[in-house]
Amino acid sequence: MSSNRVLRCGLVLSLVVLCAGAMGLEPLRVSENSRFLTYADGSPFFYLGDTAWELFHRLNREEAERYLESRAAHGFTVVQAVVVAELSGIKQGNAYGEKPFHDLDPGRPNEAYFAHVDWIVDRAADKGLYTGMLPTWGRWAGGNDEGRELNDFFNAGNARAYGRFIGERYRSRPVIWILGGDRQPTKSMAVWDEMAAGLREAVGDSQLITYHPRTASSPELHGKAWLDFNMIQSGHDPKSMNYGAIERDYALIPPKPCMDAEPAYEYPPDAMPEKRPVGAVQVRRNAYWSVFAGAHGHTYGTHPIWQMYDEGRKPLWDVETPWHQALDLPGASQMKHLKRLMLSRPYLTRIPDQGLILSENPNGLGRLQATRDGHPGRGDATYMFVYFPEHHRAVINTAAIAGDTVRIGWFDPRTGEFTVAGEQANTGSLECEPPTNASGEDWVLVVDDAGRGYPAP
Repeated sequence: MSSNRVLRCGLVLSLVVLCAGAMGLEPLRVSENSRFLTYADGSPFFYLGDTAWELFHRLNREEAERYLESRAAHGFTVVQAVVVAELSGIKQGNAYGEKPFHDLDPGRPNEAYFAHVDWIVDRAADKGLYTGMLPTWGRWAGGNDEGRELNDFFNAGNARAYGRFIGERYRSRPVIWILGGDRQPTKSMAVWDEMAAGLREAVGDSQLITYHPRTASSPELHGKAWLDFNMIQSGHDPKSMNYGAIERDYALIPPKPCMDAEPAYEYPPDAMPEKRPVGAVQVRRNAYWSVFAGAHGHTYGTHPIWQMYDEGRKPLWDVETPWHQALDLPGASQMKHLKRLMLSRPYLTRIPDQGLILSENPNGLGRLQATRDGHPGRGDATYMFVYFPEHHRAVINTAAIAGDTVRIGWFDPRTGEFTVAGEQANTGSLECEPPTNASGEDWVLVVDDAGRGYPAP
């Protein structure tokens, strides 16, 4: 039987499976101003992702249930997972011993393997989570990893059929498609174009497609019609600063939404390696910097969880803590505060605006980042947020606020608590500093047009 005929047979089976799936989440789309993602009714969707790359491959259903329940409880909205995973994802079976394809043939998908993926996607949806689905890790596509086995498993000759197959299977489920997987598309561009074409044949414009790069998707893919929004990977340096890459993507014409889909991974405080001391404070910095710089959302990650490390599995990159002991790391539990803050004010009219900072802005890790609603160059804002990654005295341009009276408050990214500092006449500038000064503290200055009566974030 030919590979194409097997794929067609697989489509019939997949449509039957779809009938039992969880379909409660609304389709997503790009906002009218091409800056954000929204639900079908036009209300804002905040993409708060988690890198669960090995979710389909390494966890059984009981474990997947535990993981998904944790992510829903922590306010995440997307889990990013790979169908053909990085860690021996083709030749090594999943938790039940099932491999994704029969006889290493991409045209012969294993129904038992994909049924497990179905189950996880549906359970995620039941908990209000979209699946950011990578059809394959970039390591298996187009000869990306020269000299490594099966580096051309997906190629220009079979990628469209696979894209069509997997698109048909999940077109009625709450999926965001993420092509790539830690590789720039340069070498394998034909593969991604073909896979995207297969997906579009299956899903049309009903689902979003993006690309997970090694550094940034925009240099090579921004002009692609199939790419709905850009991703960057800002990397895992403990002093990584992602605001510059987001500002660059935000400035591109025509505009497309952008985000950091893989920043520095958090380490458990008691197992933090000296060479990568990335804790919750750096996790928060990357999140607030990128979103305030114009990103439509943000992704969190930690080493134990992306690889679903546990006893009996070979650890990679300084991992000692099992995945299930890393579910409640400080940074993971604090991401929901960012989402709540951003959605507490008009969101789809939000813009980045470093012009709000009138005083000298520190370079590097001390960089203040500002955002507000309204239009560039106009004093029509109803609110503004300024992120202070460490203690610093600054002068803020409140002339961007339209009202005569401003309400000033401080939002704590560590706890989500909001404290009103008071109201005062809008004189056009505000000299301020965070309410406390201690190591590891960051703050968000919140300035509202008092007449709007906005609730506490």
